[in-house]
Amino acid sequence: MANRDALRELQARLASRLQAAKAEGMSVAWLAVQAGGRKYLFPLGQSGEIVPLTHVQVVPYALTWFRGVVNIRGGLFGVVDLAAFIDADGGVPRLMPAAADPSVVTLNGVLEVNSALQVDVLSGLRGADAFTHSHPPEETAPAYFGNVFIDSAGEEWQEINLRTLSQTPQFLSISA
Repeated sequence: MANRDALRELQARLASRLQAAKAEGMSVAWLAVQAGGRKYLFPLGQSGEIVPLTHVQVVPYALTWFRGVVNIRGGLFGVVDLAAFIDADGGVPRLMPAAADPSVVTLNGVLEVNSALQVDVLSGLRGADAFTHSHPPEETAPAYFGNVFIDSAGEEWQEINLRTLSQTPQFLSISA
């Protein structure tokens, strides 16, 4: 119960920071998350709601990275374990096991895909000013990988283009 309250508090803080940023004209570009020990950035315009992962209905004969479906506010969303999907798609392997209390970030409704990405940690909102520099992804990186951003601590944050991700054949094909 304490974890659920903490998640609600984090969601409220994120929502208020986003509203304040819009009111003050600040540029907030990404939702920062962690999955499988890696750091990722989701463009805010492509991200949707953040909810705790509960009551997943497993789908038989699905690939291992497809966790199942959940009901979020009356809509069914397919849940993709982001770290496992990236590993299976030839990206970077998972460094750490999944969190005990993961969350999901839904894709924005304008993408017209009822999917949610399972993440281990919500790290808040980030703007371009949070990073010292960036570089393009490696040539062998998946098509949905955007630029790699480096923060002041030297940590790498991989941008994920959720629109491109949601349209890749691998993402749309869950059958084993």
